[in-house]
Amino acid sequence: MHSVVQVGKADVTAEDVLAVARGNARVEIGPDAHAEMAAARARIDALAAEPRPVYGVSTGFGALAVRHISPELRAQLQRSLVRSHAAGMGPAVEREVVRALMFLRMKTLASGRTGVRPLVAETMAAILNAGITPVVREFGSLGCSGDLAPLSHCALVLMGEGVATGPDGEEKDAAELLAAAGIEPVELLEKEGLALINGTDGMLGMLVMALADLQRLYTTADITAAMSLEALLGSDKVLAPELHAPIRPHPGQALSAANMLAVLKDSGLTGHHQDDAPRVQDAYSIRCAPQVAGAGRDTLAHARTVADRELAASVDNPVVLPDGRVESNGNFHGAPVAYVLDFLAIAAADLASISERRTDRLLDKARSHGLPAFLADDPGVDSGLMIAQYTQAALVSENKRLAVPASVDSIPSSAMQEDHVSMGWSAARKLRQAVDNLGRVLAVELLASARALEIRAEGGGGTLAPATAAAIAAARAAGVGGPGRDRFLSPDLEAAATLVASDALVAAVEQVTGPLA
Repeated sequence: MHSVVQVGKADVTAEDVLAVARGNARVEIGPDAHAEMAAARARIDALAAEPRPVYGVSTGFGALAVRHISPELRAQLQRSLVRSHAAGMGPAVEREVVRALMFLRMKTLASGRTGVRPLVAETMAAILNAGITPVVREFGSLGCSGDLAPLSHCALVLMGEGVATGPDGEEKDAAELLAAAGIEPVELLEKEGLALINGTDGMLGMLVMALADLQRLYTTADITAAMSLEALLGSDKVLAPELHAPIRPHPGQALSAANMLAVLKDSGLTGHHQDDAPRVQDAYSIRCAPQVAGAGRDTLAHARTVADRELAASVDNPVVLPDGRVESNGNFHGAPVAYVLDFLAIAAADLASISERRTDRLLDKARSHGLPAFLADDPGVDSGLMIAQYTQAALVSENKRLAVPASVDSIPSSAMQEDHVSMGWSAARKLRQAVDNLGRVLAVELLASARALEIRAEGGGGTLAPATAAAIAAARAAGVGGPGRDRFLSPDLEAAATLVASDALVAAVEQVTGPLA
């Protein structure tokens, strides 16, 4: 990741967001951004001096926009806006989420479309660079007029109010943390409070991070699916390239099939489906693995397009246009982001579901083609991985509930002024849980398929593919135990989950296969 991210007129990238949110990269504001902000601020100052009311500059907000605010009350108006909108409740959200939403809001401020002074963006950058993280609560955003409550909790810290955590993670008063870092609180002027809270930054930041995590998990799923196919003595002929892109041209399907074929190269176990228990075709959870994972990959590609477009946006209301006009708009509505957050939760739930079906097949003596019941050392005395599959099934069931779309819901607010909202923040929050659950589901399949393959190899059933052997070695190095008598299983499962959540499993396999998609 980058160690420094400069924000200017050019669009920021997903990699920039990840570098700041997860890699603690330093943020700098480029000189072109300073010039844009100064020019836009001059236009806001001119409008503030006019007698006619201008929304966000000299009026109230939302349903209260009908009131014209006199000049002597406008600083109080901005303070009151931030204080009243910092109304979140519940647990504090993760540090990386807060850093992402602050960085993305700063990016929009630096675009020159919001009309804030450069000082406001500079202070936000200073807070990020000092490792100060506003405490943002779980509940409060409807995803319309942006992520109002989460962003307000961040804006409050810019004013030297509210609470935040320092570099040590300890929660303190914001004023104390700013003083220790030598940062002066900002007294907000016309429109600046509104510009700080009127964006889709929270849901967008969580989308960017989910896309990065899901990209790794989809590659992991191709690896574990290949391991399960091999352990079940399945046919790899269904993965041949000519069966995918040439006759069903979904890009993701072809990529997943190619990944699985690469992982299974030189296996001595595949293709034995006609031996002791002949079967013409493998079960859908094996044979259709590229089709299901591929559909998810294509959903990722669409979501990435939406994220890139939103990263190029300057979401605020009103906005300062290049010709100097200040115009109201509805660009703060989170529907484009909310939809793909929901789409991804559906794809994650289905990928978890097919993974669990493969695991169940590995454990069922009637369908595993010669493996011991539940992969136990002494079935009946030992239960093997029976309850690991229960845990996996519970996670799959939870993901099915999390796949219910948030974006189809809308609860009107602000005295019916904001009468249709996106619920994008809620869609993002549940997606984060779904992604975490998916990783754990794949970890159980990894544990089961690795054990099944080792049982096959120990029984002289054939040689493992070099890539699957590398995956098993990575699992063992990470503390995931192999076959044997029953033992305390939770540590093995957690070790597998930690491995899946890192880049280590994919990296170990790629040492054999070369880069996987």
